[in-house]
Amino acid sequence: MHILIINGPNLNLLGRREPGVYGTRSFEDFFPELEAAFPEHTLTQFQSNHEGALIDKLHEVGFSHHGIVLNAGGYTHTSVALADAVAAIATPVVEVHLSNLHAREDFRQKSLLGRNCAGSISGFGLESYRLAVQWFVNQQPKRVGFRV
Repeated sequence: MHILIINGPNLNLLGRREPGVYGTRSFEDFFPELEAAFPEHTLTQFQSNHEGALIDKLHEVGFSHHGIVLNAGGYTHTSVALADAVAAIATPVVEVHLSNLHAREDFRQKSLLGRNCAGSISGFGLESYRLAVQWFVNQQPKRVGFRV
């Protein structure tokens, strides 16, 4: 199974950016641990601070991968174009957020993407990514005698 993790704006600053909200670990430090937790699956990552690059990546992999884990950062609440890109692809998307959006500012409590995603996970820090990947793994058809 091939799963792409897409991180949006400012997530390249994890570990340094508002550690009280987002924690003290970078995604780069966490990613090898995530890969080790799912050794039979291929996990890749992509990060951009640019909306168009995120849309381009969704279009590029949205018909070939088994799953996409998307943390769109602030674009979650503002980007109709990103929401449309998620709706346009065949690959299921799970929306993730490190912080609990419902405990944040009013404008962060609405996701434009959520309606086009298989589900949303928020509030568990970097563990949110692991939960999303686990959901995709759990969706695999179970075939006796076959390696998936």
